[in-house]
Amino acid sequence: MFKKVYPREKYLKKIRPFYDSDIIKVITGIRRCGKSCILKAIMNELSSNGVPESQIIYIPLDKRGYKNIKTPEELEAKIESMLGAEEFYYLFIDEIQNVSGFESIIHAYAEEGYSIFLTGSNSYLLSDEISTKLTGRYLNFETFTLDFAEYLDMKTFFNKMINSDIYTEFEEYLLNGGFPKTLEFDEIQTRQTYTRGIISEIFEKDVKTRKRISNVPVYERVQTFLLNNYSAPFSLNNLLECLEKEGYKTKASTVRGYIEDLKKAKIIYECNRFDLKSKKSLKRDQKYYLSDLAIYFSMNTDNRLSFGPSLENIVFLYLTSHDYQISIGKIGKLECDFIARDKNGDYAYIQVAYTLQGEDLKATERIKEREYRPFREIRDGYPRYIISLDRFRDKQEGVHHINAIDLFLGKEVI
Repeated sequence: MFKKVYPREKYLKKIRPFYDSDIIKVITGIRRCGKSCILKAIMNELSSNGVPESQIIYIPLDKRGYKNIKTPEELEAKIESMLGAEEFYYLFIDEIQNVSGFESIIHAYAEEGYSIFLTGSNSYLLSDEISTKLTGRYLNFETFTLDFAEYLDMKTFFNKMINSDIYTEFEEYLLNGGFPKTLEFDEIQTRQTYTRGIISEIFEKDVKTRKRISNVPVYERVQTFLLNNYSAPFSLNNLLECLEKEGYKTKASTVRGYIEDLKKAKIIYECNRFDLKSKKSLKRDQKYYLSDLAIYFSMNTDNRLSFGPSLENIVFLYLTSHDYQISIGKIGKLECDFIARDKNGDYAYIQVAYTLQGEDLKATERIKEREYRPFREIRDGYPRYIISLDRFRDKQEGVHHINAIDLFLGKEVI
């Protein structure tokens, strides 16, 4: 049906068991992360498996010929005009939020047994409104920009050159990011211009249209602060003090609201702390991670890599996209970068470091002591990992030392 659509198996394998189900499949993720291409890949797969094209209905509401569909009645009329004599249909609707009040129509077709796939704006699809109106009838499949393995695989798919030095290729990936369309551009400036356009589009279409921003300069300053401090401990009081010194007058509740907007638009992800001694989640000193590092580099003139925070951000996205529940571990005065809980309820403790090697022996010893020390305070028997870019493994104290690139490429597992 669609030529040259890269099939993202990472997500297709999660959705595939529900292809024929009347449970509504909702695909979410930051704008331009490839949700529409996932829809097209599913349609291609259905077609290749023998499903007649007459049973596959595709309505891209942001494309020419469909943009004027704004009401449930107009959507229903369009769907009805595409139906034939078959008893069963696969219904794919892209950018569903363009139709106000679509839920009743979608619910009705689901009741008739249609297999329905939706994508759309996160600020709406993740809101309480849709969860209330489609309760028990939908599954959310969250998607991310390309991970490193997908990035390389997609370059191969489109016959793009891959650097023979995988570490150089990884650095380029960090700078270029994983928005799929950026692979069409060869110049980094063009890629960054494209990414800046995505952020502007999110603000205009997802944030401003969903709620009135009372103070745009403050919103933009909050956004800049969070983008520039990814992977770092966050303090609302520090941000408020920073805003006050810069002459911005605002309330804590307003700033919290703007942070929620950035989270709903999937520009940032929040990771809270978990106190291993009290066994409680702590709603302070959390960290925020970017949905794609290209967001930072496209919005700043300084393109120098800060490998520590960047690697930590990529590890967070890797774990989250592989369905781990993530928190930051607090152990007394010490901190473990991540506590990862898998679908079976098993835990793993993870430290992330660019390298365990210092400039000399003493510096190396200091780095290793910093990374290993939190693990000594953990009393249970769950596995402990250090993830770094070191080519050679450091083996001590029963801790598994994993090369980050090997992990991202599936050569190592947690």
